[in-house]
Amino acid sequence: MSFSIVILTFNEENNLKYCLESIQWCDDIVVLDSYSTDDTLKIAKENNLKIYQRKFDNFASQRNFAHDEIKFKHDWVFHLDADEVFTEELRKEIEKKIQESNYDAYLVPSKIMFMGRWLRYSGMYPTYQVRLGKSEKLRFKQVGHGQKEDIPADRVGVINSPYIHYNFSNGLYAWLERHNKYSSEEAARALQYRNTKHLEWDGLFSSNPYQRRNALKRISYNFPFRPFFRFIYMYIFRLGFLDGRQGLHYCSLMALYEFMTAIKIEELKS
Repeated sequence: MSFSIVILTFNEENNLKYCLESIQWCDDIVVLDSYSTDDTLKIAKENNLKIYQRKFDNFASQRNFAHDEIKFKHDWVFHLDADEVFTEELRKEIEKKIQESNYDAYLVPSKIMFMGRWLRYSGMYPTYQVRLGKSEKLRFKQVGHGQKEDIPADRVGVINSPYIHYNFSNGLYAWLERHNKYSSEEAARALQYRNTKHLEWDGLFSSNPYQRRNALKRISYNFPFRPFFRFIYMYIFRLGFLDGRQGLHYCSLMALYEFMTAIKIEELKS
């Protein structure tokens, strides 16, 4: 059984061709572009892809637009970003799952690549996002700087095969610029959770890996010294040191992200 793929793009000329090379087998690829000013659309047209454009406001709205306004060839749709690459194992598992599926959507893990290396430990593999779903069923809601599926948890299954995420494909400057924006959104979200007394301890024991991770994050907003503990957790307890110098650099960057968030929380409180 086949499925469609929608790719969100904005100035992705350096990434899109590699992404497309990994999904040449797909007979329904749609590019949802946010008015790129580089050669992204030229590459999409050269590959005879269906192209839609929408001004970007947030990830949830962008993905929901795809389901609401685009007529896909297949009932199942996979959400792929231009800096991500499909694997043959993932394709085969998806085809098998949707043929016998009792779910409306699936969580899919990703492998983070950094400086030519898969961050097996410091990247906290496997972490999951809902990326595959029935077009008429799957919708998203914005949470922080990302999105979360807006369907009941018992309608979401799990796929084990990962896609590959080249998170630093546009360089360290682009990553820092993006995470400077993310830290502002995270600070506002953290302050909101700090002002609530319900910490969702029960979420730590959920069978849904996303819910467990989200519950842990909400609880951690109340901890002091989060940048330090983020580094220790990733580098020591999650064995990030086994990822070599790439692991050290990545854990340091994530601690920096936590530090920026912590400062912005204090700024918002003052």
